[in-house]
Amino acid sequence: MSQLSNVVRATLLTVAITATSSGCGWFHKGSKLYAGPVESRALEVPPDLDTSTASGATSASSVTSSAAQQSASQSSSLGFTVAGSRDEVFAKLGTALAAVPGASIANRAPLIGAYDVNYAGSNFLVRVAAGTGGNSYVAAVDPRGLPATGDAAKRLVAALKAALAP
Repeated sequence: MSQLSNVVRATLLTVAITATSSGCGWFHKGSKLYAGPVESRALEVPPDLDTSTASGATSASSVTSSAAQQSASQSSSLGFTVAGSRDEVFAKLGTALAAVPGASIANRAPLIGAYDVNYAGSNFLVRVAAGTGGNSYVAAVDPRGLPATGDAAKRLVAALKAALAP
């Protein structure tokens, strides 16, 4: 009979170890937040993302425009104003970039009004932002959105200004 009780004890011990190591519901507390269906669970939003602005959401074009105008105030030599809507100037800019010898367009991003350009061994963006009074602002910026400071960017902006600005 002792062999039978040893087998029963070993079996019960094995079941207990397996249950506790596998996360069995008998041995831990459950969270009421995650008890229901996925659709009804609470969503945690970080505190800094939970606040809403009084004016509502900001559009991407207004952010791009303000960033371009900030870039313009920091470095007026790398940007200029052109008459026309952002979309019109973006199309004209593509044609003007294609006409500049040595400039190659790596990528176009019409939604943000930017061309990824390689010119004279430098890579940077040429961006168009909507301005005021039916004008648009064209500027050379680095991938971080800061004014491009290289000589190649200055030369390309000068060529584009000659082609686009009156």
